[in-house]
Formats: sequence, C-alpha cells, structure tokens
Amino acid sequence: MSLLDKLQSTKNRFQELESQLSAPEILSNPKKLREVNEEYSDLKEVIDIAKRYEKVLADLNGAKETLKESTDEQMRELAQTEIETLEARLPSLERELLYSLISPDPMDKKNTIVEIRAGAGGDEASLFAAELMRMYMLYAEQQGWKTELISSNRNEIGGFKEIILTIKGHNVYSRLKYESGVHRVQRVPETEKQGRVHTSTVTVAILPEAEEIDVQIKPEDLNIEATTAGGHGGQSVNTTYSAIRITHIPTGIMASCQEERSQKQNKERALSIIRARVFAFEQEKAHKERVEARKGQIGTGDRSEKIRTYNFPQDRITDHRINENFHNITAFMNGGLDELFAALKEAEVAEQLDQ
Repeated sequence: MSLLDKLQSTKNRFQELESQLSAPEILSNPKKLREVNEEYSDLKEVIDIAKRYEKVLADLNGAKETLKESTDEQMRELAQTEIETLEARLPSLERELLYSLISPDPMDKKNTIVEIRAGAGGDEASLFAAELMRMYMLYAEQQGWKTELISSNRNEIGGFKEIILTIKGHNVYSRLKYESGVHRVQRVPETEKQGRVHTSTVTVAILPEAEEIDVQIKPEDLNIEATTAGGHGGQSVNTTYSAIRITHIPTGIMASCQEERSQKQNKERALSIIRARVFAFEQEKAHKERVEARKGQIGTGDRSEKIRTYNFPQDRITDHRINENFHNITAFMNGGLDELFAALKEAEVAEQLDQ
C-alpha cells in the first residue's frame, strides 16, 4: 500500500469514527464510546499532519505555476523564494506523516516500569546505575512525566545494586522502550589511582505497565510473604512486617517492595511489578516470531543484548543497534536523549517499511 493509499484509508476511517461519535448505539455504550474516542483522537493527529502536508504541496504547486506563467520579475522572484522555502519544509513533513501512518506499537501509550541493575564492574557499576536512574528521571521531568520509586537496593558508597521505578505520562513507553538491554560504561573510576579506564555494565529493562485487564493473574497463583524491611548489608531497619515479597508460582517470577511503611502499599507496588513482568513474559512468548523478525538495526530489546557504550574519556556514546555515535555525554546524562530517540525511531520505521 502506497503512502497516499494509506492516507486515504486513514481519512475514510476518521470519517467513520466521526459518524460513530454521534450514533445513539455508541453514545449509550460507555466502553465503546471510550474506544471510539481514543481511536478518533489518535487519527485526528494524523489528519492534522496530513492537512499541513497537503497545504504545503498545494502552496508549492501554486508558486511553481506563478513562476511558470508570470512575466512580472518581482512576482517571479517572490515565487522562487517561496518554492525554495516550501521545498525545504517538505522532507520533514513527509517524514512526520510517514511516521504517523505506520501502525504504532499497541504498548506505546502505556506507562512504564523501569528496572535498573548493576552488572559487571562492582562499585563502579552500581554508581553508573545511579547515574542512569538520574538520567531517566531528568528526561521524564523534561517531558512533564511523573516518576515514582518502587524499590531500591543502595550500597554504602551511594550506588545502587537495583532500582525499580515507575514513569507515568503521555506515550512514555513509545520513547523509553529503546532502553532495554545492557549499557556499558568505559571511564576512569574515582578510586583508580593509576588512571586506567575500567569497563562496567548495567542492565536496563523497560516494561509496559500492565493493568488487570491486560493480564489475568489468579490469587491462588501467588505466594505472598511479609518480612521486616532490611537496610545495608541485610540490617533490619524496622521490626514490623511491612516488606512484601510475591512469587508468581506458574512462572517463578518474583517481586519485592519495602519502600513504604505500609504493608498494603508495598503489596500494591509489588503486585504492579509482578503484573508487568508476567505481562512481558507472556508478550515475549506470544510474539517470539515477531521478535525474531525484528532482530536487526534496532535489535530485540533483550536485557542480555549490549545496546550502548558510554565512553567518557572520548566523550562518545555509541548505540550499537544503529551503529551511530553521539557526543556531549554531560548533556546526555542530564536527560538530553531526544536526538538519540529520534535516530532509533527513524531506524525502526525504516525497518518496518522494508518488511
């Protein structure tokens, strides 16, 4: 299907939805009305982009016609200037329209659970895990998203062995989904006296937050244990059984939370992690063929896959899935991720078009 065919199909569907929004059988069904409204809102964004694109095309054709037919030199100069301006705008508009017409990942609108774990490299890995958490939180703040810590395991030097947080907002998963995998850092640790560069790794998992309607978990499939919350080195920080550990028996997936003083709140947070992990497990299982087909520029997003290297001495970040280098690590670590995410999105779209 060509771009114009896809656009026409989208316009036809948009008109159908517009009619449905005033239909009595839709208005009397809250669930159906919500579904129609959501699809209508999504397609309206596409239609708005299409209108801007079509206006530029029409203006461009008009300017070319003026240049061709006018004998007035001043009019011809104005037409030529307009042609150059409009032709410069077309590529970005075409790309924006193309992106909007490609079927989105159904998970894109979901909030996310971000899991960050120190890998190889000991203390240096735990410190970099803390820096990655800060990077994602700063990016979230720039986007107007809300972050909330679910669980953490901090060590004595201020690093983290594990951090789990939720990030909520508009289309969070659509941006952060590219971050799943192994992040490798190369730099001279502060404790290194001879100036040698060390290599450490941190794993990141980005899970779409699952609601109860997304995944069915039976109460009898859960083993829920209450324990006392622990501090550094397993030291108890309180004597009440507020910490919660939950095991999903069929898969063996576990989650624990001790951040809150209330057992109920810890249980709710641990359940949200379990839902997301079981949902991701089932999605991975159900879409194994699709995942295999997508192995390429973007990769699978698997946690065991090395996706990026942060080389501090050379001020260079390399994303191995698209084989591109970026500079200015300081800006990057302060949440400046838009350029990278745009490059990853472009590669993903190009791969979808090839398929």
